[in-house]
Amino acid sequence: MADDSFPGWHGTTILAVRRGGKVVVAGDGQVSVGQTVMKGSARKVRRLSPGGRDVIVGFAGSTADAFTLLERLEKKLEAAPGQLQRACVELAKDWRTDKYLRNLEAMLIVTDGDQVYVVTGAGDVLEPEHDVAAIGSGGNFALAAARGLLETDLDAEAIARKAMAIAADICVYTNGNLKVETLAR
Repeated sequence: MADDSFPGWHGTTILAVRRGGKVVVAGDGQVSVGQTVMKGSARKVRRLSPGGRDVIVGFAGSTADAFTLLERLEKKLEAAPGQLQRACVELAKDWRTDKYLRNLEAMLIVTDGDQVYVVTGAGDVLEPEHDVAAIGSGGNFALAAARGLLETDLDAEAIARKAMAIAADICVYTNGNLKVETLAR
């Protein structure tokens, strides 16, 4: 998700793990420009409560773009309470077809504690296999680590924390300053 007008910008790593009736979304806080860490404590995991129903969203990419998408998602959830899949599909359709929105550069992981989706500007609404999803600069590292840790008896939060620590050890665009949110089914 590199913007040509801001080459070298790298953002966060977001990981979602579903296990034992809980979904945990963890995100690191690093934002880098080239080889420089601009901020180590960015908060890219948010809890929304449209209509009193909790939803956790983690985002990677442009923060301003992600906030625009979060506002849109919140409106979709208010229009269709309790229908996360429908809201995500409607957001993805708008994101892909709207002249303004299609230029937004971000990716989202969205969960209501039951369903987990990765939503992209390409019109994708993906439900991950293996109860794990990851996005962002270190997403593939975190995803691989979490999938390996699913073979253990660790709970969802422990898996997310260990996988993010592994990603932070490997990916220079990921740090260990985590924001973790949990929802139970």
